[in-house]
Amino acid sequence: MNYTNDITASFGTLYHPKSALVFYETKGGNTDVYVEHFDMDKNGNPINAHPLTVKEAKVLAKSLQMEKDKDNAFLKSNGILPTNILHINPIEKGSVLWYTKAQRRQLYFVNGLDIPNGMVYVPPMIWYANKNSLSVFALTSDRRPTESTKLYYAPFFNIYEDGKVCMGSVNINIKNSVSVEEFTKAWEDYFFNSYFSHLLGSNSPINGNCVTLWRDLIQTGKPFPKEVLKKNNKIFKNLL
Repeated sequence: MNYTNDITASFGTLYHPKSALVFYETKGGNTDVYVEHFDMDKNGNPINAHPLTVKEAKVLAKSLQMEKDKDNAFLKSNGILPTNILHINPIEKGSVLWYTKAQRRQLYFVNGLDIPNGMVYVPPMIWYANKNSLSVFALTSDRRPTESTKLYYAPFFNIYEDGKVCMGSVNINIKNSVSVEEFTKAWEDYFFNSYFSHLLGSNSPINGNCVTLWRDLIQTGKPFPKEVLKKNNKIFKNLL
């Protein structure tokens, strides 16, 4: 995919150099350490060299502790866990399973598909993501899924038969300190703000023509017709 909306600015922070530490150590059996502190001018050059003070050392220790706390905050909730969160695995890369009800979203399509961009109804969905990848599936009901809930192929372009999404040139940037609410919102924004371009695999993800379906839904504003969803022989428990 060569067509994407750049939304990465909403997920990043620009940091500017403020100070620097240089550690000196004596040679020999009984080594001694001396720490020198530098301020940084507007061009990022070190100035005003002086020994590290107790006050500066306390500020440094507090900053390091805050960074440690941020790392431990990955996928924690900002409050009561949202009801659409189905499963969280915070270890290794971290992953979340969640669902969304049928909703109206802005979709984007490359010119070659001859489908106009616009607001359109999408079906209820299952989302499964870690820091680096996303898989999506469709549901036929807005009810909260159970382990036995049947899954359907997501009726979109750019999705492999196993549900994994081809993100193309989208720059994924999930921070280590992101909350579960920020994590799920970021992935939904990545998915819906990228341009749909082509089908992956040999079969259509729906019962019918995918191009015709989305063109009709964009032009008419009709609710998504759940009868076109195609079963993929998986149930929700298979994702756990």
